[in-house]
Amino acid sequence: MTTDTKVRTLSMAQAISEAVAQEMERDQRVFVMGEDVGKYGGIFSATTGLLDKFGPERIMDTPISETGFMGAAIGAAAEGLRPISELMFVDFFGVCFDQIYNHLAKNTYMSGGNTKYPVVITTGIGGGYNDAAQHSQCLYGIFAHVPGLKVVVPSNAYDAKGLMTAAIRDDNPVVFMYHKGIMGLSWMSYFEGSTNAVPLEPYTIPFGEAKVVREGRDLTIVTLSQMVQKAVLAADTLAAEGIDVEIIDLRTLVPLDRESVLRSVAKTGRLLVADEDYLSFGVSGEIAAIVAEHLDSVKLKAPIRRLAVPDVPIPFSRPLEQFAIPQVDGIAAAVRELMQLNLN
Repeated sequence: MTTDTKVRTLSMAQAISEAVAQEMERDQRVFVMGEDVGKYGGIFSATTGLLDKFGPERIMDTPISETGFMGAAIGAAAEGLRPISELMFVDFFGVCFDQIYNHLAKNTYMSGGNTKYPVVITTGIGGGYNDAAQHSQCLYGIFAHVPGLKVVVPSNAYDAKGLMTAAIRDDNPVVFMYHKGIMGLSWMSYFEGSTNAVPLEPYTIPFGEAKVVREGRDLTIVTLSQMVQKAVLAADTLAAEGIDVEIIDLRTLVPLDRESVLRSVAKTGRLLVADEDYLSFGVSGEIAAIVAEHLDSVKLKAPIRRLAVPDVPIPFSRPLEQFAIPQVDGIAAAVRELMQLNLN
């Protein structure tokens, strides 16, 4: 945390770029590689301005070869550098997943701890702007399922800068996932709650510490990424109806702050997990299972409910996409329904 008085309002894209720049100035081993990270500044502006500051030897545009540059990042890390490797859309991970889950995630373990791989993989996630099934997924549950990877998913600019700084300094591989719809891009509609006050000086936010975004007594919403902003808007509507919602922003999936989830649900007795990833075999099921395994100490007043993307590809059609991805009204409706249920 920080006491710096030089606080500005930044978008998430600006905050991420600033964190990277400050770490590159602090540590000459840090460099960036990926598609369009240089002159273009990253398709979602996460590397804007860095080429002018650090030059092409440290801000490296790569060919469209995810397997190639992800493998290069792993080799560079093994030799003592600290690469940031941008995978433009998370949907493209399949091209290079062997490098990620068979090498990056496992080689420290398989070397008996003799090698470190301080690679940060940055990638854009999420839908909401009609880019169809191959450019609109979240998929963080897949990365969280693989031992050896830390998974970071911020919901706002302040958290994004602190978590990015922590990711770059971490000696383990970190997958840093930012939702396109909260990056604050002028050419894309976004939720303004993600653009907030950010200190100028570097700071870190520890992994594995969820944030209570809003305190409440009636029901807990556990969520992350853009869904945090949607949950806040839903909670504002529900407050006018006399329903007091508590919102937990997980911030990181690996490590996962189970204690904060359990503490909140123990207080409210009701849980809604709101997620933009697919419903089956994902984060929403993991959170529900954690609570279900602690019913000796968490006394539920109602069944656990999950709100997530149904198990279908993200549609191109805007009405269908809006239907598939949970929206503010859907969160509010799920809370109202859950408040009517009772286990007694």
